[in-house]
Amino acid sequence: MRIIGGIARGSKLYTLDGLDTRPTLDRVRESLFNILQNDIKDAIVLDLFAGSGAIALESISRGAKKAVICDKNKKAIEVIKKNIDKLRMNDKVKIAFTDYEDFLNTSNEIFDFIYIDPPYNTSYISKSIQIINKRNLLSENGIIVAETDEAERIIKEIRDLQIGINIYDTRKYGRARLMFMRKE
Repeated sequence: MRIIGGIARGSKLYTLDGLDTRPTLDRVRESLFNILQNDIKDAIVLDLFAGSGAIALESISRGAKKAVICDKNKKAIEVIKKNIDKLRMNDKVKIAFTDYEDFLNTSNEIFDFIYIDPPYNTSYISKSIQIINKRNLLSENGIIVAETDEAERIIKEIRDLQIGINIYDTRKYGRARLMFMRKE
């Protein structure tokens, strides 16, 4: 896995060994950032369920102002720290070594781009969006992107919340599906 674009383009990232995490593939990240290229510059980014931190670090490489990386896995946090040090991004990245609900329920930051990539077969995406909306953590023109392999179920869960979050696009990449959302 590597940084696809920006100032750290081509830099290889450390990843977690084993099957506990599922990194977002380079081609999916490349497509994601091609779609969001005009929304990343100077953005404040949240990478929930971050794994290696690749989404946040790619965002910083492409001009984001600041990124917060949240993961509760100790080994993931160790890998994230190594990646941040390797890319010399310590001054632009904050690590939250905590559960996503605890983080979202205590954060006072407003984010322009939130990436949610939890373990598949969970309701963590809809739970995250519910807290983000309730606590007003998404900027007025902010974007949420969620990665899942069960888009239909997640779309239904989000629509059932009736909270004013609009799913305006979905993209399929093999098993993975990216869902793009904004406030209505």
